Amino acid sequence: MRVSRWNENRRHAQHQKGRGASRNSLARRITVRRFKSGVSMLSICGAVVLVVAACAPAAAPATGGGQQGESAAQPASQQRLFISVRGEPPTVARKPLVGFSGALNDPLALFNATLSQRDVQGEVVPYLAEALPQVDTDTWLVFPDGRMETTYTLKPSLTWHDGTPLTSEDFVFSWQVYATPELGTSNSPPIGPMEDVVALDPRSFVIHWKQIYADAADLQEDDFPPLPKHLLREKFQEMDPVEFGGLPYWSTEYVGAGPYRLTRWEPGAFVEGEAFDGYVLGRPKIDRIKVLFIPDANTALANLLAGEVHYVGKYVLSSDHAAILEGEWGPTRGGTVLYSPTLLYYSVVQLRPEHADPAALVDVRVRQALAHGFDRAPANEVLNGGRGIVADTFTSPLVPFYKDIERVITKYPYDPRRSQQLMETVGFTKGPDGLFVGRDGTPFAVDMQISSGPKNERQVAALSDSLRAAGFNVNPSIIPSAQHRDAEGRAKAPGLSIRGGGASLSSLQNFTSRLVASQENRWTGQNYGGWVSPAYDQAYIGFSQTPRFTDRVRHITEMNRLLTEELPAIFEWWEPNITAHVGSVIGQGLIATQNPDGSGELTRIHEWAWQP
Repeated sequence: MRVSRWNENRRHAQHQKGRGASRNSLARRITVRRFKSGVSMLSICGAVVLVVAACAPAAAPATGGGQQGESAAQPASQQRLFISVRGEPPTVARKPLVGFSGALNDPLALFNATLSQRDVQGEVVPYLAEALPQVDTDTWLVFPDGRMETTYTLKPSLTWHDGTPLTSEDFVFSWQVYATPELGTSNSPPIGPMEDVVALDPRSFVIHWKQIYADAADLQEDDFPPLPKHLLREKFQEMDPVEFGGLPYWSTEYVGAGPYRLTRWEPGAFVEGEAFDGYVLGRPKIDRIKVLFIPDANTALANLLAGEVHYVGKYVLSSDHAAILEGEWGPTRGGTVLYSPTLLYYSVVQLRPEHADPAALVDVRVRQALAHGFDRAPANEVLNGGRGIVADTFTSPLVPFYKDIERVITKYPYDPRRSQQLMETVGFTKGPDGLFVGRDGTPFAVDMQISSGPKNERQVAALSDSLRAAGFNVNPSIIPSAQHRDAEGRAKAPGLSIRGGGASLSSLQNFTSRLVASQENRWTGQNYGGWVSPAYDQAYIGFSQTPRFTDRVRHITEMNRLLTEELPAIFEWWEPNITAHVGSVIGQGLIATQNPDGSGELTRIHEWAWQP
């Protein structure tokens, strides 16, 4: 049964007209060894033991090779770019209607374009938009009642991948879709603060805002992408939300406006694309791409060294793999390893009473005790090859205003004695085995889960060993790659869930109460632990409604203070996001960003080219 807002938006899609307005090939043998302090690590050692070329042709799509008769070693003029990514996303839509792990996001940039994007330094630049709204001009008006409006003008001659003009009506339609509560995205910024979107002409539209929204000129990535009205309007009018969200459009029949046009999707194996002649930033220099889903890092490494893959994306390679690549490539300049210290790892704590196990996790003293049990520095040194940065809070220490944050946050150095003191205040003491038990003798046992992958498995082993040494009975568990799309299951994880991903300033919204993952938002909310803090919500509102950045720093500082006091998550380290490409691929876009707000290499893939 459709509810009123669904019907209301369908009517808007059916009848709205523009109205005037005054009001954004080689692998290494792998062995397990024990490092000092009892941390389980993998070392990659010794001689070459396999060459990917030995793989059977039938397995090529799944392991990273080309199709039979097609090789990454063919002449550059005929060559297809082979990209290896962590896994298969359920959709390549920029703003998906289903939740899934951010580790699967890499392919999305290939097929989409948005109003704005970030450059490598983290600065906001126009993308589909001709220019960005500016405060105190006619493009960004703030009214006495707290509402505002922003006006966007699109670049001329924009088209969708199917050749249909991309116009302001596609943004109006996008708002109608994403503002529909039954689709689970209506409360997420910036859709929630939007009151209406109105087309002024084919290239211009105005967004009316219910309140001041400071990022109104920074509508990038999954904020507010366009949707092809000509393909989806009738289906949106006719279907219920579940049917609409299940359309093949969102996957195998996707039509976007990014640098590449989707031409084939082989489930479980790869997607293919062709350069889009009408791409807003100019036709890509490489004609064809093939994105291979290779969750195993060693397989991806082998394919890269064998020349069967040209580029390995984020969340795949570890520092050990990077060392192998540099050793193999160094003498011959066979490729480049890029290090971007932009990947924040932290352990989300389950705070919903109905799911928290043990129930004591909802007591902040227990979370503080756990934080003092994380021996982060040595684990970071070993796991990240000296290139990681220990994290004391959510915001990167590389931002220019970090000194303001550091003055107010609470830090949790490794201190098992302090852990014990805090646990004793809650009624837990150490038993004969050195592990905490409650007053009734019940062991304090907590799960710690992480998604699959050799490096991730080493990480959870290191941290669980550290916590066990401090007296916590931790049960490490691995989430198989097939379950990375199970957002509901991850949101209900009973103990600690190690998560890794970008931590841009806009990601501070992920700890607000309105983004608690739930059935109402179809588990798309990024607040997986269910933390609710009115003070944090208020600080985020201040941040999101303060247009001038110098004034926003105060709110950023307050949010970091609250995060480290209440600990909805225990912060671990900033890990270098390691990507790599072979030497035959060149381009200005192949630059490692040092800013968590900076864009990744795939957002600049149109600049890549084959070495002459």
